[in-house]
Order: sequence, then structure tokens, then C-alpha cells
Amino acid sequence: MIYTVGGIKGGSGKTTIATNLTVYLTRQGRDVILVDADDQESATDFTSFRHQSLGGELGYTAVKITGSELNANVARLAKKYDDVVIDTGGRDTVSQRSALSVSQVYLVPFAPRSLDIWTLRKVEALIAEMTPFNPGLLCLTFINKADARGTYKEDTADLLRESTLVHFIDTPLGNRISFANASALGLGIIEVKPTDDKAIAELTKLYEGIHKVLKDSSKKKAKTT
Repeated sequence: MIYTVGGIKGGSGKTTIATNLTVYLTRQGRDVILVDADDQESATDFTSFRHQSLGGELGYTAVKITGSELNANVARLAKKYDDVVIDTGGRDTVSQRSALSVSQVYLVPFAPRSLDIWTLRKVEALIAEMTPFNPGLLCLTFINKADARGTYKEDTADLLRESTLVHFIDTPLGNRISFANASALGLGIIEVKPTDDKAIAELTKLYEGIHKVLKDSSKKKAKTT
């Protein structure tokens, strides 16, 4: 499976999602490669922190690839690994478009306080432009960095449900300091001690939600063939 984590606007926690997905899949016994396609190189920094924290035992492979040739390189890597996770950052870049042309899953997290309707519309426009090049691309969105108080989460969920181009997964992740603390050590939230049981439960539900949509999508395709 090739996952791309991206979007249009920064600050929604894309690298946190990409790195935690990588660690999660690794813990499932998958052979995973993390591709840093963002010029800010946050995923590369995460891997560097992880190298220091775990004495070089990463548990996954990491590479830095950007630009228009990313799709060709990822297609080759996908033959060698069980899963490819691509962190493309929060801008509409050549790297992100190149990644979407070969991905099976496009994950777009939204932080409630940073969500403007034009941001969602721009994500939809990007998906609409890329779909002819990759008709099978499954686009999933969910809420990240949700506050415990206020109606921001519910308002954002209502907006995302209205989209016809992205599938909304109602499995929000809270705005928890434990995610930042884990990332600073190069660890997934499921690895850090002491454990944050609520954060782990939220992340587990998110990935279960992603895989449920993937399974349902596969069943639909099987029925039509």
C-alpha cells in the first residue's frame, strides 16, 4: 500500500500522522519505507531523533525524495516494501502531485481551528485534477488536533461530511502534548513511556477506520469485476 499524507494548509499535523502511521505499520510486522517529500524535512528530522533514541534501530527505512520523479522512484520502492508512507507537507507542490499519481490512499488531516472552507475546496480541486491520472486513489480526511472544548470539532466534521471527493472518517485525534513529546524523541505515540492511553486509543481507532474503508473499497471493486 502507498499512503500519501498531505494537504494544502500547514499546521494540521501531517508529519505526526505520517510518522505515527509508519511506526504503527511497522509494529504490525510490515516492512515499511518512509519517504520525506517535504522541503521542510520534518520526517527526516523525526528519523534522526529516532536514530539517537533507539541507537540506530529504526524499524523502518527512510529516504528523502522530492520533485517530479518522485512517482517513478516510489513505484520502484513499492515493489520492495510492504508499505510506502509519503510525507508531502502542507502545500500544493510538484512532489505532492507526483506522489498522488501513484498512491492508493491520500490522507488529509484537518485541524479544526485552522480549517477554512476555501482550504477544503482547494483540496477538492487538487483531487479533481489528479483523479484522471489515478482513478483508483482513495481520499480520506479526518480531524487532528481537536480541542476538548468548544464546537470547532463538530463544525469541522459537518463541513468535511459534505464533501463528495473525500471520505470523512469520524475518528478525531485530540490536541495532546504527548504527540509532540513523542515526536521530539523520534517515537510513535504507541512507543513512548509513560503511555498516553487516550492518545493511543484515538490513534488506533483512526488506523482501524482507515483500514475499514480500504477493506470496504476492495469489496466494492470485487463486486464490480
